Amino acid sequence: MKLTSATATEAAGARLAACLMQQRPAVCVVHLHGDLGAGKTTFVRGLLRGFDYTGRVPSPTYTLVEIYELQGYRLAHLDLYRLQDGAELEFLGLDEWMTPPAILLIEWPERASEHLPAPNLELTLAVAGQGRRLELRAADAVGRALHEAFTGS
Repeated sequence: MKLTSATATEAAGARLAACLMQQRPAVCVVHLHGDLGAGKTTFVRGLLRGFDYTGRVPSPTYTLVEIYELQGYRLAHLDLYRLQDGAELEFLGLDEWMTPPAILLIEWPERASEHLPAPNLELTLAVAGQGRRLELRAADAVGRALHEAFTGS
């Protein structure tokens, strides 16, 4: 899917939020892949806006995690770019964030893949000219339902 601007990237995030609210999975883990500046945090910002969040949406690059309580869900936005060792996640209470109803949005999951829950949905964002390219991949039944709702197919 071609995203022509940051606004389009946010709109795609809001669209996924609508799918999540429609499907209401008990737990959903989304891995976000892409280079620096590809739009991962912009996508998450749009998703949070889709959950009616109006506050500031910082990148959790230094804090590692930002927690939001929205629409009956606990949303954990993790950015693992600066993570030195995946075992550090144990000290952040990852198990606690998986208690339903929960949504985990994980940027740079490859930095700690052996310590993370398996994704339901994987998103890859890449710079494509002046815009971005978004690819979604479902990893299980929850992911397939979200993918179908998101793409309409």
